[in-house]
Amino acid sequence: MNLRQLVLYGIFGVITTLINIAAYWAVTRLIGLPVVTSTVIAWLVAVFFAYWSNRKFVFQSKTSSLVGIFFEAVYFFAARIATGVFDVAFMWLFADVLALNDVIVKVVSNVIVVILNYVASKMFVFKPESEAKKS
Repeated sequence: MNLRQLVLYGIFGVITTLINIAAYWAVTRLIGLPVVTSTVIAWLVAVFFAYWSNRKFVFQSKTSSLVGIFFEAVYFFAARIATGVFDVAFMWLFADVLALNDVIVKVVSNVIVVILNYVASKMFVFKPESEAKKS
């Protein structure tokens, strides 16, 4: 395990989480959209930031061919869609159905999502090119 990578992932994970929560808060409180819609919008904003920061700073992707970058992005977004579905379902169950505090539920959901995203990024998305060619 690469400690530098893990620390950077943690830092950018916290920033991504804060962006997600701030976007969620803004969309629910300032615009007045419902929980699930706001969760999807917040997720999209956070995923765009996460791809950029993970590619550039955390995993320092060396992929330079258009095809390689395309597949890297596809895998990244596919993994984020999976964890995004988890986030929406988690918010629906705990905020809408069980009527728990939606912002607290959002924080808990994001902690789980960050862990799942690291595992997916490390194992499937930002593999060194030598490993990616073996797959």
